[in-house]
Amino acid sequence: MAKKTVVIMPQTRDILVQMGEQIRLARLRRKLTLELVAERAGISLATLASIEKGTPTVSIGAYAAVLHALNNMDSDLLLVAKDDELGRKLQDLGLPARKRAPKKGW
Repeated sequence: MAKKTVVIMPQTRDILVQMGEQIRLARLRRKLTLELVAERAGISLATLASIEKGTPTVSIGAYAAVLHALNNMDSDLLLVAKDDELGRKLQDLGLPARKRAPKKGW
């Protein structure tokens, strides 16, 4: 069976590269070596190097492990899609309109 490849759009690729650079800078600001962060995250040096390059084939779990190894920065992942303005507007458009007001006393 042929392995499926994920198509990464150029804008998404740029975001991954920027995220990798930010992770690298966070590691350097903390004066942590590649070896130490890789060990703490439970990943190989090659995987950590790929994360810092923004390689799209690295699993999100590996990214989360590295962020956790950088002093619990993995909680930042909770911000992903937190404020989904477009989704909320689309959801509101699909809500049925009430035809009449509810009865008094309810």
